[in-house]
Amino acid sequence: MKSIPRDTLWCRSPSAAGACRPWLRDRGSLTRRIQDRCPALSVKVVFQGMRRANRDERFVFPRHTRVLVREVYLYCRRTPVVFAHSVIAARDLRGAWRRLAGMGSRPLGAALFADPRIRRYPLRQKKLGRHHELHRRASAGLHGTPATLWARRSLFALHKSPILVSEVFLPGILKL
Repeated sequence: MKSIPRDTLWCRSPSAAGACRPWLRDRGSLTRRIQDRCPALSVKVVFQGMRRANRDERFVFPRHTRVLVREVYLYCRRTPVVFAHSVIAARDLRGAWRRLAGMGSRPLGAALFADPRIRRYPLRQKKLGRHHELHRRASAGLHGTPATLWARRSLFALHKSPILVSEVFLPGILKL
């Protein structure tokens, strides 16, 4: 992986994000920021398994690449505040990212920000409508389905091996 192709489906600075904007633009660890506001943070894994990358993830993972997808909800007490969707090429599970396959209910952010060798590329944001795959997956654990949800995406790399992390902000995040 010599250079990272541009993700043209997600933008760099949302203009209408409203109250979500500070969450979308913060370049630090989202896990740490939530923990600062909610000491009772917990992680619930809702899916971890092999798949093909979603259509808008193919700028990193080509169409037929098998990837490990990990999806979790971050909860503040009993309220889901973030749905996180992480994608790693299967071949990298034996290499740079081997320790991530067994994370269980530990937050991925802690591992990503603990290793100074991991490079983070610029954040991208997107307003997700009900038709978007991440909106549908994130809404599955909610009591209602919001018309739109804001999300941010970040690409991390270790030894030229990428991991793509998308974080969907749920309505509960605005109470923190």
